[in-house]
Amino acid sequence: MLNWLITNLSTLIVSAVLLVIIVAIIVSKVKNKKKGNSSCGCGCVNCAMKDTCHRSE
Repeated sequence: MLNWLITNLSTLIVSAVLLVIIVAIIVSKVKNKKKGNSSCGCGCVNCAMKDTCHRSE
């Protein structure tokens, strides 16, 4: 088991770093969604899809 860990240590470290980055991106997107911010950061005024995203009810 220890030999396998030593052999694959670089792969495990890179995978862990990528996992942390992905989780941070998801958390950031969820926080922005809860705040009501748009995902692109430029607002919805000139967006071609604004009627699809924010339908008037």
